[in-house]
Amino acid sequence: MTKAQEIYDKVNELVSSGIEKSAAFRQLAEAADRPYDSIRGSYYSHKKKVEGGESRPSRTRRRETTPEDALADARASLERSIAAIDKEAEVAEERAIEATAEAKALKASAADRKKAITERLEALK
Repeated sequence: MTKAQEIYDKVNELVSSGIEKSAAFRQLAEAADRPYDSIRGSYYSHKKKVEGGESRPSRTRRRETTPEDALADARASLERSIAAIDKEAEVAEERAIEATAEAKALKASAADRKKAITERLEALK
């Protein structure tokens, strides 16, 4: 089992228990002493693999490029670009959902955090 697969499984387990995905990333990052974006990147790279994401086909070796080959290569590149745009939009939407959840969680906990800091400030006087 790869680390990315472990992270993917742990995040999904935490999410199914009711934790927001961004909080699951943060929790795993702290537990593993790794950056948040590293955990998030591992999760999404494995998710792409699980969902059958496209990987680039290896380049074919040719002795000579014909006009037909050049046209086929250009067409394939443009088709990959179209698919990439859809994937980019999906990932951006997921990031927006996570950011919204994180903002709500921060707002919800702001009063308690401020109160705790204020109490500690009062204790220092």
